[in-house]
Amino acid sequence: MEQDLQQPINAEGEPLTVEQAIANLRQTADTGLRYYAAWWLGRFRVSEPAAVKALVIALEDESDRAPDGGYPLRRNAARALGKLGDRTVVPALIHCLACDDYYVREAAAQALESLGDPLAIPALRALLRGGVTAAVAVPGKPHLVQPYNAVLEALGTLGATDAVEDIAPFLEHDVAQVQNAATRALYQLTGDATYCDRLVERLQEPNLQLRRSAMMDLGAIGYLPAAEAIAATLAENSLKLIALQGVLESHLRQSNFPNQVLSDEARRVLVLMDELL
Repeated sequence: MEQDLQQPINAEGEPLTVEQAIANLRQTADTGLRYYAAWWLGRFRVSEPAAVKALVIALEDESDRAPDGGYPLRRNAARALGKLGDRTVVPALIHCLACDDYYVREAAAQALESLGDPLAIPALRALLRGGVTAAVAVPGKPHLVQPYNAVLEALGTLGATDAVEDIAPFLEHDVAQVQNAATRALYQLTGDATYCDRLVERLQEPNLQLRRSAMMDLGAIGYLPAAEAIAATLAENSLKLIALQGVLESHLRQSNFPNQVLSDEARRVLVLMDELL
């Protein structure tokens, strides 16, 4: 995989070009090539119109089916479109929120969050219909009926203030990661720091996955007062650095850096990051 990132190659071991990737995505004979092409176009941020069009078409693909009936190519196409910054694809991604493949819906919600278009808010809110009582696990599957984490996070990022009443009940969901996603969204939508305090408390959880989840949420929302707690969390330094980078970048945006002098708070975060290297 590392070789792929450094020098993309085609099936013959030769350097892969944008034209070849688009051509591979359009053909239907080899689902593996199509799947890789969708990933490649997203990984290398190929945003030219022909690539975007091919990825949008792939969102309706019927040929690449997983044993469980899911659509692997659609998932990859949605993920790729979220990385390209082209908001013209938002309606197509909204349509994907109705797909019967959970992972397509999840990828579409994450892509819509990345694209940042409020047009997606009503469709995302619709996935919360029924509230916590409807947010149950699918029998025989490792997930809930909807990708609640992705939906809640997207609503927070998109500034869906009208959805606060829809989101708040998920603070009491049985799944801790869903609670974290709701907490993160509510902080973004209300600015109430008590929500962040809940995430900081989660950094002391005995469960490593919960600590990781809370730490990444704090980094994603850029909560500066959590920097010391993030650095002290019993988790991998690599993840701490990612979370602290998010905190630092958020603070720098808010402080209008580089037009302003680097603040003492930013310097402290840099010291914490340096100590983790």
